[in-house]
Amino acid sequence: MNFRFEKDIVLENDVICLMPVAKQDTENLSAAAASDRRLLQYSPKQVYTQEMLTAYVDAAIMLREAEIRYSFSIFSKTQGRYAGSTAFLNISNADDRLEIGATWLGKEFQGTGMNRQCKYLMLEFAFDQLHANRVEFKTDERNIQSRKAIEKLGAKYEGTLREHMLVQDGFRRNTFCYSILKHEWAGIETMLLNDI
Repeated sequence: MNFRFEKDIVLENDVICLMPVAKQDTENLSAAAASDRRLLQYSPKQVYTQEMLTAYVDAAIMLREAEIRYSFSIFSKTQGRYAGSTAFLNISNADDRLEIGATWLGKEFQGTGMNRQCKYLMLEFAFDQLHANRVEFKTDERNIQSRKAIEKLGAKYEGTLREHMLVQDGFRRNTFCYSILKHEWAGIETMLLNDI
């Protein structure tokens, strides 16, 4: 696998466009980020104020420069507005694997199929362009909505990392781990294409 952090990756279809997070996204994402104070209740960082969102965007840019995480802003082509963010993280070219996560969508975009569109584009890029062997997903044990969305993608549950991560309210979360392997992708791709 050869994931290149210096490359500007744009993933799109007729419905959405994923673009690398940039400084102007502190403005672009502000409405979506402020749509619900509980938007990232299970995450280490919040984004519902302009100050929090600016810190989030700044960190996303810094993490890309440090070759740790590659974050995208999500633009809805059908609504002409920015909807949220998602990322490739825990990238290991040597092991042919990466994680898809750190995904959040403004309240009005939840339940619209947009998350599925994002995940399809990212999985297609990972397996068909990067030739990844494994794509991982992780979520808070308490985040039932996220767990169901990951399971609907066809990802397999692999286990729980106990007291794995400290979230913003001081709670130590248990993290549910899932994956999709290269040999599973063809069947999952067909299922996703029939559903989006």
